[in-house]
Amino acid sequence: MAGEPYDTTRVWTLPNILSFLRLLGVPLFLWLLLVRENDVWAVVVLAVGGATDWLDGYLARKWNQRSRLGQVLDPLADRLYTLATLVGFALRDIVPWWLVVILVSRDVVMALAIWPQLRRRGFFSLPVHFLGKAATFMLLYSFPLVLLGSGDDPWQLLFRVVGWALVLWGTLLYWSAGALYLRQGFDVIRRFPPLAPASGGSLP
Repeated sequence: MAGEPYDTTRVWTLPNILSFLRLLGVPLFLWLLLVRENDVWAVVVLAVGGATDWLDGYLARKWNQRSRLGQVLDPLADRLYTLATLVGFALRDIVPWWLVVILVSRDVVMALAIWPQLRRRGFFSLPVHFLGKAATFMLLYSFPLVLLGSGDDPWQLLFRVVGWALVLWGTLLYWSAGALYLRQGFDVIRRFPPLAPASGGSLP
């Protein structure tokens, strides 16, 4: 399994810049959520992060700017946004800590089960699957609804119900995507031998 093709080795492409900006949005979101407790602007940052998540992939394909760096940055930004949102919400008592454990444990399982062996074979990432993007998209857009529905006003009940429904579906999809990535990872481990130390570890 050779992974997604690359169109360029350039670093400063617009899709990569969007991914860098998404990464910078993570500390901004936590500052707004935990320090300023400005929920409206925190929701805006999450929404912009979710929009650029779709946009950078679309532009990379449309403009033939898919790169190895972009394939690493995109899922990294997804995971950091998800982790930051979960931890921030848990610290604010908006979501329970058991939800944090359920979602974070997926990436822990993947990190322990396949990533060391993939790197020994020169793979720095796996191709991003539609199911994984759908799960991340659903989670990133469900969390703002949960945040907006965390108050006691009657109108917030709708946001709370819809938000939690999407969180539960997103969690199921997130673990389903994890199972798919594990299967892909084990397939790579089975088909490709570890690289010799002198070979440099480039992506096949």
